[in-house]
Amino acid sequence: MAIINFGGTKEKVVMRKEFPMSRARKVLKNEVIAVIGYGVQGPAQSLNLRDNGFNVIIGQAKSFKRDWDRAVRDGWVPGKTLFDIEEATRRGTIIQMLVSDAAQRVIWPMIKRNLKPGDALYFSHGFSIVYKNQTGVIPPKNVDVIMVAPKGSGTSVRRNFLSGAGINSSFAVFQNATGHAKERCMAIGIGIGSGYLFPTTFQHEVYSDLTGERGILMGALAGVMQAQYDVLRKNGHTPSEAFNETVEELTQSLIRLVDENGMDWMFSNCSSTAQRGALDWKPKFRAAVLPVFDKLYKSVKAGKETARVISACGKKNYQKLLDNELAQMGNSEMWQAGKAVRALRPREKAKVVTRATKGVSGRKSN
Repeated sequence: MAIINFGGTKEKVVMRKEFPMSRARKVLKNEVIAVIGYGVQGPAQSLNLRDNGFNVIIGQAKSFKRDWDRAVRDGWVPGKTLFDIEEATRRGTIIQMLVSDAAQRVIWPMIKRNLKPGDALYFSHGFSIVYKNQTGVIPPKNVDVIMVAPKGSGTSVRRNFLSGAGINSSFAVFQNATGHAKERCMAIGIGIGSGYLFPTTFQHEVYSDLTGERGILMGALAGVMQAQYDVLRKNGHTPSEAFNETVEELTQSLIRLVDENGMDWMFSNCSSTAQRGALDWKPKFRAAVLPVFDKLYKSVKAGKETARVISACGKKNYQKLLDNELAQMGNSEMWQAGKAVRALRPREKAKVVTRATKGVSGRKSN
């Protein structure tokens, strides 16, 4: 492992050059990787593994016609590389549990009875293992239990793989029955196209992931965007102006500069008015939301968020309820304005400014 300095704290990470694809193929040459579920992460991880030359099959319930048909369109052949979940589990030696967290609880008895000694049970989230008292997912002692958790959606995992960039992933070993669990785990991590791998535990992964999704990655981001948009509209700004100042400039300009060079560089390359105001208001926002994040983390740690997921997502009419919630968001004025703004974007996008580029960002410089 390489030792990298992260803001003064040294961490061990696994780089591609340390664990090349040739080594991953050698480690997994006799394995049959059975990807269970073709919904969110399943397509990306399985296609990346297949493109990298690994032996992959899909386990998908045919009753979920949308996912089954998608697998067929992606080139998986029924009876050869595409099977029902039980048959795929029997055929596989590494069983990738990539159905939803709520669904893992439902299919676990079927998975468990078809596991063979020496198999590896693979997760991309620590949910089912950490909250075993609620999920009932308790692996037998004669299988490896491993995790690779990409830090992005399935769409990003596939897109970054195709661009050659890869996406960073955490990895962990919960149970080492064969003595080779860690090597199997890292080989899969490289096989799915990770940019680099960093070690964690199942518990740390699920605590950080549930907090992040409910917080800055999705829940908090959507909430603060809506709050700013509402304030601007309440004070007479047009939908176009409110959306551009809330979402468009963030996603099309500023966040790209943060991605390229960091928040400090973005601050130093905007107008002095924006810079001063952002520095002054940053601690106010931090103070306002810190209690909310503390409350969120405690809720995650106590298993309350898990109980909510299992209860809500396990309902028979959950998909209909979800569609209604998402429709309310999509049909709101803010996101209808966003749809109109996106339609007006120029076809050719400007290049992102980097440290090597002279000049300043797209914001006005005073």
